[in-house]
Amino acid sequence: MTIQQEDRRLEARRPSHARGIVLASGFELGCVIVDVSNSGMKLRLDRQMALPSPVVVVDIAAGTACEADAAWSKGAETGLKCRNQTSLRGLVPARLAAARDAWRRMGGR
Repeated sequence: MTIQQEDRRLEARRPSHARGIVLASGFELGCVIVDVSNSGMKLRLDRQMALPSPVVVVDIAAGTACEADAAWSKGAETGLKCRNQTSLRGLVPARLAAARDAWRRMGGR
C-alpha cells in the first residue's frame, strides 16, 4: 500500500533540466536547473555543498540571470527563492557583469 503525500507547494513547478552556473562571492559552480516556479527553482549542483546567500544563477540557454537566496539544501540539491530575473543580452547592471561574463564563457550570445 502506497501513501501519497500532499504537495504543499504554493505554486506549480515546471521541469527545466537546463544547464546553469551558480555565482557567489569568490566562486562559480556548474549546476542543472531541475525545475522552476514563479518564485524559485531547484538546482542539482555539480558537487555537494551548501550555498551562501545571495547567489546569482545563470541559465545558459535562456541567457538570464536570477538573483536568489538559498531556501533549503539536501545533498547536491538546493532550493532557491528568486528575487528577480534579468536578461544577459545587451546592457546589464554592474552587479551582474560577472554573470554576463560567465554566460559568454559558456557560449552565450
